Amino acid sequence: MATTIKTAVIGLGSMGYGMAQSLLRAGHSVWGVDIATARMDQFRAEGGQGSALAEAAGDLDAVVVVVLNADQTEAVLFGEDGIVPHLRKGAAVMSSATVPPEFARRMEAQCAAAGVLYLDAPISGGAAKSAQGKLSVMASGTADAFAALKPVLDATAETVFELGDAAGAGSAMKAVNQLLAGVHIATMAEALTFGMTQGVEPAKFVDVISKCAGTSWMLENRAPHIVAGDYTPHSSVNIWPKDLGIVLDIAKSAKFSAPITAAAMQQYLAAAGMGLGHEDDAAVAKVYARNAGLTLPEGDK
Repeated sequence: MATTIKTAVIGLGSMGYGMAQSLLRAGHSVWGVDIATARMDQFRAEGGQGSALAEAAGDLDAVVVVVLNADQTEAVLFGEDGIVPHLRKGAAVMSSATVPPEFARRMEAQCAAAGVLYLDAPISGGAAKSAQGKLSVMASGTADAFAALKPVLDATAETVFELGDAAGAGSAMKAVNQLLAGVHIATMAEALTFGMTQGVEPAKFVDVISKCAGTSWMLENRAPHIVAGDYTPHSSVNIWPKDLGIVLDIAKSAKFSAPITAAAMQQYLAAAGMGLGHEDDAAVAKVYARNAGLTLPEGDK
C-alpha cells in the first residue's frame, strides 16, 4: 500500500495547482496556499484541507514550494511568516522555483540547521503535464531528502532526474534548460515573423516547420498561440527576464560568454516594455511584428 502523507503546496499558480491536484489524486492530505484566496478556495472545494496552514504546520511531512523566484522562496521558508521554524524535525521541503544554484545551497544549509530536509527540485513540463502528474523534475539533495519526498515525486512527476547528493545541481540543470527554452521561444517568434515577410502564413509555418528539422518542443507548443491570436498566459513574458537573468548571472560568475541568451533576453525586455509582460510568452512575436510592420493573427473578439 502506498504511503500517504500530509503535505502543503505553497504557490497555486499553473504549475503549483496541478501539483496539488496530483497529490490529491494520489490520496494525500494537501493544504494549498496562495496569496490569491480564490485559488485556495477553489482547491479546498476540490478536496484540499480546510484548516489554516499555521495550525497544520507541525504535523506536515512535506512542503512543496512553487513560487516565482528566490526572494519568494526565501520568504516562504524563513521570512516573517516562514514555515520552516514550524516544521517537525525530519520534515522535507521540495523547492521547485527557478533559482541560482548558490541560493539552493544556502537554503539547504539553513533547512539542515533547523533539522529539515531540502530537495533542490526545479520542474519542467508546463501546466498540462503538471495537472497530469507528469512533470520532469531535475533534483539534487541527500538520500534522506529523496526518500522523504518520494510520495510527492511519485504523485507529481513522470521523470525524476537524480543529479547529485547536494542542492545546487538541480538548479544548475534547470538553468541550462531555461537557456534553451527561452532562446527557442524567441527564435520561434523570429522565424515565424521572418516567414511572414516572405509570404509564409503563420498557420502554414506551424504545419510545415513542426514536421521539419527546425522544430522544437517550444515551437510546437507556443507558435499555435500566435496562430490563434490567443495570448492567455500559460507562461508569461515576465518569466523570461527573470530566468534568463539567472542564466546570465551564472554565466558571468563562470566567466562564460552567452551572447545568444543575451540577445533573447533583450527581446523579452522589449516585450515587457511594450506592456506585454503579463501576456503569454509567445507575445514576444509582437516585438518582431511591430518592428517589421507586420500584422499578426487576431483571436475572436
